[in-house]
Order: sequence, then structure tokens, then C-alpha cells
Amino acid sequence: MLRDLIMSCIASFLSILLVRWVSAPTYGFTRQVLIFVGSAAIFTFFALLITGSSLFARRDPSFWKGRYIVVTVLIKEAGMLALMLFGIIGPHTTAHIFLALFADALFSVALMIYPRILLVRLREEDKAMHTISERLNALVMGDDDSAADLAERAAVSGHYEVLGLITRNPEMGGRIKRSFVMYYVNNDQDLFSLQWRLGGIDCILFPKDSGTGNGDGTDTTRREKGSGGSSPVKMKDNMSLVGKIVKRGFDLSLSGVLLIIFSPLFLICTLAVLIDDGAPVIYAQERIGKNGKPFNIYKFRSMRKDAEEGGPQLYSGDNDSRLTRSGKFMRQHHLDELPQLWNVLRGDMSFIGYRPERQYFIDQIMEDNPRYRFLYQIRPGVTSYATLYNGYTDTKEKMLTRLDMDLYYLRNHSVMFDLRILGLTFLNIVGGKKF
Repeated sequence: MLRDLIMSCIASFLSILLVRWVSAPTYGFTRQVLIFVGSAAIFTFFALLITGSSLFARRDPSFWKGRYIVVTVLIKEAGMLALMLFGIIGPHTTAHIFLALFADALFSVALMIYPRILLVRLREEDKAMHTISERLNALVMGDDDSAADLAERAAVSGHYEVLGLITRNPEMGGRIKRSFVMYYVNNDQDLFSLQWRLGGIDCILFPKDSGTGNGDGTDTTRREKGSGGSSPVKMKDNMSLVGKIVKRGFDLSLSGVLLIIFSPLFLICTLAVLIDDGAPVIYAQERIGKNGKPFNIYKFRSMRKDAEEGGPQLYSGDNDSRLTRSGKFMRQHHLDELPQLWNVLRGDMSFIGYRPERQYFIDQIMEDNPRYRFLYQIRPGVTSYATLYNGYTDTKEKMLTRLDMDLYYLRNHSVMFDLRILGLTFLNIVGGKKF
């Protein structure tokens, strides 16, 4: 109940400020604000007692249950209307009274419903990603049928991401057995090199006939990290639920405001692309986002229409021959990425995250470092920690370096960390840094 009271008071405060903004200055405005917000708190308190709307967040939070919130707000506005008509609180002109009530109702419903719906969605997303974040990178010792059986059981269990089989036979190295790659390992140094190549091994599984199992053919012996017995590093999204709510609220509000502010720039870029190379103006490309789901990322088209007729290619910088004249200018000043504000507003992306990639390149990255899958816990971003320090990724090696930075961000990001990245990105753009 306290949360709803606070949100209702904030909504009333915003509405009276809106009325003050569109009206002439009035004497004793501060006193009017205190009386207006205080009255809103009283009416909201009694409305919450009547409807019991504050309980639905704990039982069944949904938009349909939100109708109780709407009734609560209507009761509040009815009381506020009565006080306004008698001239006790708020504005005294009819137009301003209805503006205050309408704004108050709109802000109240938004502030009282959206945070709890967002909280539930975040919890559901965290639950969906729990299995992915907890799975261990594993290799299975052996190249016979028992090893392949164990690999299949481990993969089906959902606890392991089986990366392949370990063979001691050099002739078997590189072959495929039941969809699992066989890696030749002759000594500890080979195992260490393989672990580095695969981006980290959390455990090695042994079939029962290797002499290290428990004999029932189902359980396995684990050796953490493949050697040394140290605990594996968990690639979890460590931002709190409160932080995620603040982050998403910031994304929504800022993207909406910037879409309005930059609308003249949208028009200018549209005309530039049309004059330079014709339609289409917007370039849509499928990328992989949160939970591994594909989405279309939007950009102003900066390359020729036949830029990828020969297949997917990485951007190679300002000297890329595929760039149009207007496209080169937009790339240099990051104007081509303005349409991604729509992706942020829709929830496909965030302002800060990791740069989303195409499945074609993700497959190549995961051949060397399968930990890329841990990034699916968070939304990709318009900018990222890795973008600041690694720049454009025009080679596979840079992609793998970027992944290490993205995983560092995953483990350490917070609201303050995001604000720092956003501030540095703004300074770099203003300073003309190429990235």
C-alpha cells in the first residue's frame, strides 16, 4: 500500500506542475502543491482500502488485475474533483481542472501499474535464464560408445553444455561421433590448450568404465576447470531486480524523449539517403537478442543495396568500399544508429548492453568460445563497455576480445556502471572518436 501511496503522490505532483507550466504564475503556488498532493494521498489511502488493489501485486499481477488500480484512481479523482469545484485545492478554471485530473489519472495509472508488471516480467525472464546461466561447460572423457552415451545423457539433463569428447587417439581427433566433436588430448598441456581454445571448461565427465565413475552408469565424476580443482566462474547477470526496473524505466523514458528531440535529424537523414542512393532508407537486419530470440535491428542505410550479395561481411571502417557518401558521414557521426531508439523503446535493446550480432557470426564465435550464450541473459545495447575500448570488430580475434569484455560487463554491471558507460560514450562521440 505504501508504494501505491507514494506513486500516487508523485503522479499528483507531476500533474500540478504540468498545469502550472501551461498557466500563468499564481500566488502561493508552493502551498497549493502541498495541499493538492496531501489531498491526493488521503483520497488514495481510502480508495486503496475500498478496492484492495494493493494486494493484487502479490497474488496475480497482470494487466487484467490492474483494473482494480484503475478503480482506485477513479475514486481518487472523484474526490479531487469535488475539492477543485469548491475551490479548496488546485486550479480554478474549468480547463485547468480537467487538465489536472486527466494528467493525474494518467500518471497515477502508469506509475502504479507499470513497475509491478515490469517486476513480474523481470522475474519470469530471470527464471527462464536460470537454466542457461547454471549450465556447465563440459567435456566427456573417451571416444567409445559409453562416452557418447554419457555425453547425450548429460546434454539432455540440462545441467551441462557438452562441448565434445576427449580422445587419446590422434587419428580420431577432429572426427564427429553422434554430433559431438572429438578432441585429441595427449597430456595436461594439450588439455590446458583445449580449455583455452574452448573458452573455459567447467568440468570433465567420466563414463563408468573409465574406472572413475560410481558404477551405475548414470552418475559421473567431476573435475572442476579440467585441472586444478578450482571452482568455475559463474557467468550470471548480477544486476538486482531494482536495478533492472530502473534501467528499463530509464530506457523507456530516454528513448521516447530522444525520438521526439531528434525527429528533425530523422528527417534530414532520410532525405540524405534518398537523394544519395534512393530507397529503402531504413535497413533492417536480424540480430540475436535476449533469451537468444531474434529481432530486427534498425539503422539508416549507409551502404549500397548490394553490399552483402556475396554473403555476410564485417564492416571494415571508413575505407569500406560499400559505404555511400551519406552513409560514410552518418557512420562517422553515429547518425545511422538513431533508428535503434525504436528498438530500445520496443524492448529489443537497451542503451547499454552488448552489441547484438548476427547468428552467422555468433556461430563462428561459439566455435572458439561457447560462453557467448551467457550474454543472452541481458538485452543487447546501442553501446557497450566493449565498444568503448575495443571499437569496431572487423576480425574474429576482435570479436573474441569483445566477448571477454562483454562477459566482464555481464558480471559487474549496475546502474552506476551503465551511467558511466553512457557518459563516456557521449564524450567520445562529441570528441569525434571513431568506434
